[in-house]
Amino acid sequence: MTASLPQGQLTIERLCALAGVSRAGYYRHWQASAPRQEETGARDAIQRVALANRRYGYRRIAAELRREGLAVNAKRVLRLMREDNLLCLRQRPFVPVTTDSRHSWRIAPNLARGLILTALDQLWVADITYIRLQEEFVFLAVVLDAFSRKAIGWALEAHLKASLAVAALAMALSTRRPAPGRLIHHSDRGVQYACGEYTALLAAHDITPSMSRVGNPYDNAKAESFMKTLKQEEVDGRSYRDIEHARQRIGGFIEDVYNRHRLHSALAYRPPVEFEASLPSLTSETGPMPAASRSLATAQWGARSLAACSAAALHHPISETPKPAPTATPTCPKFSVSHFRGALQFQ
Repeated sequence: MTASLPQGQLTIERLCALAGVSRAGYYRHWQASAPRQEETGARDAIQRVALANRRYGYRRIAAELRREGLAVNAKRVLRLMREDNLLCLRQRPFVPVTTDSRHSWRIAPNLARGLILTALDQLWVADITYIRLQEEFVFLAVVLDAFSRKAIGWALEAHLKASLAVAALAMALSTRRPAPGRLIHHSDRGVQYACGEYTALLAAHDITPSMSRVGNPYDNAKAESFMKTLKQEEVDGRSYRDIEHARQRIGGFIEDVYNRHRLHSALAYRPPVEFEASLPSLTSETGPMPAASRSLATAQWGARSLAACSAAALHHPISETPKPAPTATPTCPKFSVSHFRGALQFQ
């Protein structure tokens, strides 16, 4: 069976299902039996994906084709794209500055550095960037879940006041409703994140603030990566009439394209929504975390060696009646959290 045969309204996927074969097996047989037709079909599929995703490079196009069942590798996709002159749009140079760290508000220590994430709502990252309209600049604030890369809160306004960042955080809180005491919020040292209005909202939901080191964008790399993707795949090469037009287009990109359809290399080339749906539900099994210190919560996330000790503590709650000590009690490693280095230290 090849693509030249009449198929009516049936797709390749449906025909393979009716025949009891996989799509990958069908494409491999097609390549072996009719290589020139398969080459034409591969070019057509590459052009279709490249035109639908103008800023996809050859790696993401190859991953998208593999998801559809077409057996191609990235090198072949790159060769065919070069031959057909299919080039993705490049980013524009960064110009404006959106971070003002010269203020008198308290700077939180960096607690996200070296943190090993194991589930959702352990670490949120936030950042602000600019968007150029035809006659002015507007500013976008976002909040991401660092584990799944999903954008869970965003706000677009024509100012850089604290209310911009507060609106994005409020959307994230209403969307996820994290358990108190088990979430770290990481951002840069900008005045929008250090001011009293923002830190009060974090404190009201028992969220621990964390901030990057001075002049080190790598401490907030996940948020910076999102901004780069937004600029490359949505903002650059597009002209927005006004802020409402920008809010509609950018909101659609975040909610539909980035969260639901864009393939993320950090998630094994899966969209964030699909990645989160594949995760096991841990909340119903473990319940909310006990009222321990935030340092203990951070250490439990990063040190898997404490998992056995935590499970033992849950099965043996403390009682008012003293119990005799067991003959052999397993010991947990002692640990402390350095708030200045943001790393776990074990003894």
